[in-house]
Amino acid sequence: MSNISLIIEERSANIGNFMVGRLLPFREKRAVGPFVFIDHMGPAHLSDHENMDVPPHPHIGLSTLTFLFEGSIMHRDSLGTELEIKPGAVNWMTAGKGIVHSERTPEYLRHSDKMLHGLQIWVALPKELEQMEPNFTHVEAEDIPAWEEDGVSYKLIAGEAFGKKSPVPVYSPLYFIEIKSKEAKKINIGHHLFGESGLYILEGSIKNGEHVYDPKQILITTEASLCEFEISENSTVYIFGGQPFPEEHFIFWNFVSSDKELLEKAKKDWTEQTFPKVPGETEFVPLPEPRIK
Repeated sequence: MSNISLIIEERSANIGNFMVGRLLPFREKRAVGPFVFIDHMGPAHLSDHENMDVPPHPHIGLSTLTFLFEGSIMHRDSLGTELEIKPGAVNWMTAGKGIVHSERTPEYLRHSDKMLHGLQIWVALPKELEQMEPNFTHVEAEDIPAWEEDGVSYKLIAGEAFGKKSPVPVYSPLYFIEIKSKEAKKINIGHHLFGESGLYILEGSIKNGEHVYDPKQILITTEASLCEFEISENSTVYIFGGQPFPEEHFIFWNFVSSDKELLEKAKKDWTEQTFPKVPGETEFVPLPEPRIK
């Protein structure tokens, strides 16, 4: 019997001067565990006059996770952080009561051809931590737990699973796992998982029962503990999930909260530009037309 309750196809979304493939939220599934938003960036070939430039924009009530496969992004935020993220490393920014950041192509790459490819993820904060002080953590690629089992490579990018713990400082029980295989293999890891679980196919394919699933799809399991599938040769998949929250979380633009009044306050604060500023930045992304999901 299939353990797949929902299949989500990647949809194009415009984030300003850049197109991404949106995976979450989806009208039939707003969250998987605490994961409320996933964008697949690229792969994009940028010429010597094309650059990623996302001006300062605000967040509340969430942590952002940026994980690159190719390319580089310069992160600047209102805490004073200025740091380049490279493939395999993790930028984990917790907005709490409010943070502002920009994402741009580093200066040394702005006049050369380059690639950009990765995932940008939002993880909602528990209700009691939605108004915590903002913070930022960068974890280098070599510090992320990685191991091999039966010819299959695993990375625990965030959270806890397999008796291991990532150094990324998460705030609720969750996991974000990379699985790579050069050969066709059977994967049975359900006993390591919990809560709700989703599987994103980056490259290659997987087989579940008689069905084969290809890239740009998220498969939502009916029961995380039954997570079992066949991975094809030269495939990479990401498994994410964890314990869902008891209360609903709402999303407006870059704001996440279980309290719609906090969303309204964030909208007002950003319109009046009372959020903290990003040092060295003068631009900002204006508030879009209201729409609470």
